[in-house]
Amino acid sequence: MTSTSKNARIAGFLYLLLVIVGPLRMLIPSTLFVHGNASATANNIAAHETLFRLGIVGDLFCGTLLIFIALALYRLFKEVDQYLAVLVVILGGVLPAAIDFFIMLNDAAALILVRGADFLSVFEKPQRDALAMLFLRMHDQENLAAEIFWGLWLIPLAILVYRSRFLPRFLGVWLIVNGLGYLVNSFTGLLLPHYENAVRNFTFPALTGEVAFVLWLLIRGAKEQTVNAPAS
Repeated sequence: MTSTSKNARIAGFLYLLLVIVGPLRMLIPSTLFVHGNASATANNIAAHETLFRLGIVGDLFCGTLLIFIALALYRLFKEVDQYLAVLVVILGGVLPAAIDFFIMLNDAAALILVRGADFLSVFEKPQRDALAMLFLRMHDQENLAAEIFWGLWLIPLAILVYRSRFLPRFLGVWLIVNGLGYLVNSFTGLLLPHYENAVRNFTFPALTGEVAFVLWLLIRGAKEQTVNAPAS
């Protein structure tokens, strides 16, 4: 296996872990949260505390993993364009990782309120439940903000893929479309929340670009570039 192909498969493997673990926290709302009912949501979290904690750990794991993915991609693409590769590390690794760790605080606060620690005895249970729901809503809003970086980092990555000669160009085009899809979802959720679900259903096919990119890295790897021998 060539060094380029090895680097591609390492990046693909780490990216695959993110694809597998990332949706864990996103599945929790459909399982535990009851729309518009803070009391029922708090009771569900209390009854399934381990599942909720797994979501917190999943966010932390993904935040850490993002940094290693970005560094692996930097190693793969630094010879193509080092400036764009650094942008991938910043927009796709450092900033989203920091947001993931910050978002986790909302879930931790919600869990503390649900468990009803002694120092919270000045609040009645309905008040604690409402505050817990507030922190969970803040988690969702911060995810919308994070989605901006999910989209932005794919643009320099797409350009690197397109310029490189060891990956097919259609993946670069697909990644740009994927990144634009994230940006559309984010700004729709922030500016026109009533249309968010409809827009997400429309943009969902575009968001498969990352999956195609991961599968290509894992299965096909990267084509090693041949260097012409100097003339004698």
